[in-house]
Amino acid sequence: MEFEGIYRTYFKAVYLYVLRLSGDEHIAEEITSEAFFKAIRSVDGFRGECEIRVWLCQIAKNTYYSYLKKHKRVQSIEEAELQEMADPYRAVFRWRVLAALSFKEIGGLYHKTDNWACVTYHRSEKTRKPSGWSTCSNQKAFTKYREKGFVSTR
Repeated sequence: MEFEGIYRTYFKAVYLYVLRLSGDEHIAEEITSEAFFKAIRSVDGFRGECEIRVWLCQIAKNTYYSYLKKHKRVQSIEEAELQEMADPYRAVFRWRVLAALSFKEIGGLYHKTDNWACVTYHRSEKTRKPSGWSTCSNQKAFTKYREKGFVSTR
């Protein structure tokens, strides 16, 4: 698939992932554009060990974290909660909530079953503090995109 097709296919998924991380539509647009630019430059380094969408989301996540360091923004409460989780709970929670990956896709990343991913996700839900993701400022924006069908619920 040529890169223009990749861009058209995965732009919304990457944008929504960054929107979920940042809670800001303008930052999400900026980071998503920069992430795709970085992906174009490093497409030869893509080894195919994961799905293209996962690879793009990893680039976007790293780009966003670089943005935060550059702009010296304070970690959000939600990110602080995630830091308290042990791996693989933290990683599975991020893939499920922030990247909206299915349990099958998450399981595939770890060479495990979708049932493993589901159980791990639900255990991560039990370990996090109740004040976090359900009340985060970008929940409304994410819900709006989910209602429009851009994000799957499973």
